[in-house]
Order: sequence, then structure tokens, then C-alpha cells
Amino acid sequence: MSESLTAAHILSTADFHARVHALSPKIAVFDCDGTLWSGDAGSTFMWWTMENGVLGSEQTAWMNQRYDEYKRGQVSELAICGEMVQVYRDLPESTLRSAAAEFFATRIEQNIFPEMLELIHALQANDCDIWAVSSTNDWVIEEGVQRFNIPANRVLCARVAAENGIVTDRLLDVPTDEGKVTSLHNAGITAPDAVFGNSVHDAAMISIARGPFPVNPTPALIQRSIDEGWPVYYPASVTPNR
Repeated sequence: MSESLTAAHILSTADFHARVHALSPKIAVFDCDGTLWSGDAGSTFMWWTMENGVLGSEQTAWMNQRYDEYKRGQVSELAICGEMVQVYRDLPESTLRSAAAEFFATRIEQNIFPEMLELIHALQANDCDIWAVSSTNDWVIEEGVQRFNIPANRVLCARVAAENGIVTDRLLDVPTDEGKVTSLHNAGITAPDAVFGNSVHDAAMISIARGPFPVNPTPALIQRSIDEGWPVYYPASVTPNR
């Protein structure tokens, strides 16, 4: 276990659920990739669409170059998240919805954290309004959160406009970092009772919650959690060795 992790306050599943329910939340906000399921569905979907011929060779070559530049720090998080949706321009939206359904069922569904599924269902039973906020595209996220009974009108994620059923490159939203707070504000959510996220890109929205809950945190979010005094939680499948 890393030195920073030993300094973090790690909650058991029972304590994590108890702390959330003790808030009697009426509004709870969840990041998705790494928080509701393990892995990055956004980039994995991109590679999957390349491998399965959804993206053409020209778009694939361009996206490969841009993603390499992103990994070298030459392209910002905000820019790459937008471009990973814009790259599908001129494709029928129905094609992307179908691709997302097949992709999620075969590559991501098995990675859903059962502890988070249980928590969300319990919150919903207590009339808590659940929102999902993600920088991954809307086709994948809206498909994935159906497993949690989260409707599309409670999803804020990276999306482009579609015209006559065809995807354009006109960005409508790219919620990441402080942009997640902006997207929530635009939806009328200014003071959520509980917020759950796994990345430093979720830290801004976690910080506005009455109950901040880092889940499966990345190293940068672990450090932020220590600095802020936020307890952290790991689902069983991703609990680090102690």
C-alpha cells in the first residue's frame, strides 16, 4: 500500500453505506467510470469502435494521434473528452446507440460494482433523486446507467448535437473538472447531499456536496481526500492490498 493511502481514512462497505444513509440524501450525484464500474468506458469504447469498424480508417488514425498527444500532456482533458465524441460526426446516432449497447453488455457490465448498485437502489427506494455525471459519451453512459434505473434525463455527460438522426461535431457539453459543477448548476443542482467520484477530475463536484465520497480513488484524489479530510471507499473487487 502506498504511503499516501496509509494516511487515508478507508471505510468498510458497512460504514460507507451507513454514512451515506445517515445523510438521508434527497439528491445524490455519481460519476460513472471508476465509480459505478471499474475501468474507463470512454476510452475503451473508442478503441472498441476502431477495432469493430464503427470508426473509419481516417478518423481512427487522427484519434490515435490525438490520444498519444493527450498522454504526453499536449492535449487537455477537456479537449480530448470532447474530441472523443466529435470524432463520430456524420454517423447515424442509431448506429452509435446500437454499438454502445453491445459494447456495454460485453465489455463493461461485468465490471459493475455490486456495492454501488445496492447503494443506488436503496437510495432510490428512499426517494433520493440520482444523477450521473461523466465526461464519457452519452451513448455509453445512458446505456450503462439503465442497470441502475437512472433515466436519461438524469444524465449529464459528453455529448454532441444530432441533426436528422446524424451525429454532428457540435459539442453540447463536456463535464469534467469544474465543468462538472457547471453542468450540475445548469441542471439546477447547486447543493447535492452526496457526491461520489473516483478521479481528481471529480474533485470539484465532490467538494460542493454535504457528503463527499471518493470511491476507488486515483492517487491524485487520494491525496486530495487526505488534504480535505474526506474518507475513501473501495468496492471489494478493487480494494488495495493492506
